[in-house]
Amino acid sequence: MLRMAGTVLAAVIIFGPLSSLVIWSFAEKWYWPHLFPQQVGLFYWSKVLQGDMLRALQSGFLIAVVVTVLTLVITVPLAYLLARTPIPFKPVILMIFLLPQAFPQLPVFVNSTTLLYRINQGGKLWGVVLIHMVGALVFAVWTMTAVFKSVPESLEEAAINLGASRLKSFFSVALPLATPGIIASTLLVFLYSLDEFTGTLLVGSPFILTLPVFMYRTSVGYELQVASISALLLMVPGIVLLILLERYMKSEYLSMFGRI
Repeated sequence: MLRMAGTVLAAVIIFGPLSSLVIWSFAEKWYWPHLFPQQVGLFYWSKVLQGDMLRALQSGFLIAVVVTVLTLVITVPLAYLLARTPIPFKPVILMIFLLPQAFPQLPVFVNSTTLLYRINQGGKLWGVVLIHMVGALVFAVWTMTAVFKSVPESLEEAAINLGASRLKSFFSVALPLATPGIIASTLLVFLYSLDEFTGTLLVGSPFILTLPVFMYRTSVGYELQVASISALLLMVPGIVLLILLERYMKSEYLSMFGRI
């Protein structure tokens, strides 16, 4: 009985706000003190799937793809070096990548925004990409270092003993074995960039519009139907990517975080 009550309570906590979003997205007329909308329809759905909404979706996905690609280019070789070679001050290097998450996001982003405006990147796509990478590198470096750490070094040594170079052993042994973890890290970075709000608002406004910023503007303007639809659309890629992440993130990767 107690377990059933706990399950019901958890369902209400999780799905209660979601059901409110769904109801608001179809409500064309809903005033106090009515418990449910007096009029429902697809008016606001047809309204948001054009104009600024589409522009926000396109720019958000474009920025997320660019951030993900650049982060992979930087972190795959760096994570491999951190996992395989005795680099001096390795713990310090790893801690440096944690610093953006060690402090409240707002002051970190405010200082980063000041720097980006000084180099004339404020209100530009590349400025938003750079501010996203501040947080994305944290996930990627730590995750990929743990991934490469989980790959048995003896397999690479065996390939080298058979005549392969260090570079060839990386591409033929380490990289294929680490691919599921790299995919998981890629999904994390993409999802982080797609959902990032504070840095995008500070650096990109008013010229760069992504879906989280669009949702914020509509909610502040008390366009609750439009904001609810934006929130629902933003949830879809998140749910899909989290399902994929669960598939690719293996337990041995997580166990290596304590051994980095």
